[in-house]
Amino acid sequence: MILFHMRSFKQIAIIGPTASGKTALAIEYAKRNHANILSLDSLAIYREIDIVSAKATIEERGGVRHFGLDVIYPNEPFDVTIFMRLYQEAKASSINEGKNLVIVGGTSFYLKTLLYGLSPMPKISKETEAKTSKALEKSVTDAYAILSAIDEKYMSNIASTDNYRIEKMLNLYYETGLTPTDYFEQNPPLPTIPDPLPIYEITVDREVLRERIRVRTQKMLDMGLLDEVESLEKKYSRTPNCMKAIGIKETLEFFDGVYTYDELKEKIVINTARLAKRQRTFNRSQFLDKISLPLEELKELLF
Repeated sequence: MILFHMRSFKQIAIIGPTASGKTALAIEYAKRNHANILSLDSLAIYREIDIVSAKATIEERGGVRHFGLDVIYPNEPFDVTIFMRLYQEAKASSINEGKNLVIVGGTSFYLKTLLYGLSPMPKISKETEAKTSKALEKSVTDAYAILSAIDEKYMSNIASTDNYRIEKMLNLYYETGLTPTDYFEQNPPLPTIPDPLPIYEITVDREVLRERIRVRTQKMLDMGLLDEVESLEKKYSRTPNCMKAIGIKETLEFFDGVYTYDELKEKIVINTARLAKRQRTFNRSQFLDKISLPLEELKELLF
């Protein structure tokens, strides 16, 4: 039975900018094609971040099993490898259930990682962590200069202010004695999804999308965005990275008196529209073999 499921298992990906209708399309497709859904979303993966992530409610999910929602708490560590594990879990479960799989989400970087892989990173010793920490405390600029001196080509793609990646590369160098370029050449990335994956992109006129973003922002406010962010801040402080997400960051600034209520709404709309532009640019440049159509035409094609 499992072998039969593996032979008949099908999967697709649906991508597109925020507020383009991806979630509703994925749920409708999943219902019609006996499929589960894997959400690739950098906010929906968190528990308790529901309104600002525009997470589908239980009712909206319509009985479709979702992976990638409510996986971790806002103060728990997160990186892209979580989505690698979630994909493997979603695929295995779908095959065992005799179902297909729809991969959907606005954070297309995670889809790219699943398709092209990441190089396995070495285990970093406490000694190395201490050495790196000491170097960064002394001067991030000097640490960046050290890395640039040994691997100018690789470091040219990392900003001198990108503390996170500078720390990772310094750990890598101190732990292995290899430059980043040499290490990644010796440890090439392995794709999590090795099989061909049909990718469908929702295209939306810029002005239409802007209006959809405006409507969704008002809906978020009506549903209790301010209360949700206030609760998150009280419980987790402003320290976690997810507290810097669009919708949360502006609301915290509203609490600080930076914006009026109307200015808050407009700021969220503006920043979300900018995000949508970056998403469109990324999808256009990173996924060349895809079908791109407006939502209604895509529905006709898929259904």
